[in-house]
Amino acid sequence: MFSMKLRKASLAIATGLALSLTLTACGGGAGSDDSKIVIGIKFDQPGIGLKTPEGNFTGLDVDVATYVAKELGYEAKDIEWKQAPSADRETLIRNGDVKFVAASYTINDKRKAEVDFAGPYFLAHQDLLVRADDNSITKVEDLNKKKLCSVRGSTSAQNVKDKRVPGADLQQYGGYSECLTGLENKAVDALTTDDAILAGYASQKEHQGKFKLLGLKLSEEPYGIGLKKGDKELRDKINKALEKMQKDDSWNKFVQKNLGPSQYQSEPAPKITETS
Repeated sequence: MFSMKLRKASLAIATGLALSLTLTACGGGAGSDDSKIVIGIKFDQPGIGLKTPEGNFTGLDVDVATYVAKELGYEAKDIEWKQAPSADRETLIRNGDVKFVAASYTINDKRKAEVDFAGPYFLAHQDLLVRADDNSITKVEDLNKKKLCSVRGSTSAQNVKDKRVPGADLQQYGGYSECLTGLENKAVDALTTDDAILAGYASQKEHQGKFKLLGLKLSEEPYGIGLKKGDKELRDKINKALEKMQKDDSWNKFVQKNLGPSQYQSEPAPKITETS
């Protein structure tokens, strides 16, 4: 009899433990995943997405993503920022490691085969950054026999050299900060990538007044918010948030705050096209 009662007691405890674990896994506890949102951004692009030495996050993408998250029901304190390097963005989305990605993420057909996009929320262009006192480069053809810098693996500088100025002396550095130092020290003559990224670097306090963008618009780079393929509900909610952001003037404030100090002239807020 005692043995039977012991077995019944043990079964009751095991059943209660299993139920508790089930509720926790389903999000029934206070630490539910539903209380947080994970968003992918760049950590190394001033003015766009930057993790500061103090551990803060700044930039246009950060402000846009924070605004969108609030419209989805999350306060800034509920956001977990996850680094999303260019090569990892699709993988992070597919694996569910992030809810969405806002990381200078140009919408194109190749990427749309793997993920869906909301937006665009910004239209960038490939451009050139030169020293503020250098008037020898005013158009892309002036790069002939000049030293053009970009980062290793970037297609921006290679496109300029291959398609526009075969005589350019392409210099590939490990990061844009190195290119910027080379530009300031006259080791290189120009730096190329998206104009928004260039404006972000030029807007940093230590760089203000030293460089200028030429405004050449060598390509169109519509930045969108990447999300899991087929999640129409989330895409529609994000698009609605982006539309509201444009209408209440938050978009203009974010652009001026993050890119304005470089005298960057952005395109108007783009029409949202990623709706199906």
